[in-house]
Amino acid sequence: MPLSREFRETFQVRAARDPAFRKALLAEGVECLLAGDLQAARLLLRDYVNATIGFEKLGEMAGKSPKSLMRMLGPRGNPRASNLLGLLSVLQEHEGVHFDVRVVG
Repeated sequence: MPLSREFRETFQVRAARDPAFRKALLAEGVECLLAGDLQAARLLLRDYVNATIGFEKLGEMAGKSPKSLMRMLGPRGNPRASNLLGLLSVLQEHEGVHFDVRVVG
């Protein structure tokens, strides 16, 4: 089910004013990726991009077509690992975070 315009706008306003929310959204996308839930990871990363940097600027920073990035993170996207990891690198830089993966348990 598509998100309503009101929900998207509310989401974007929260992301604009709340750095912890942005970081948590990005981290959740990475956690889903590491857990093997590629569909959820793609959709969370797409929400993050839409609410923050936007696909035009992301395309410039990543050296990729914005439409290609949209397809890659879309519901039926199937990104190569190299493309997805490159995208995560750009998003980390943009948000000013660095993910540190550790083995737990």
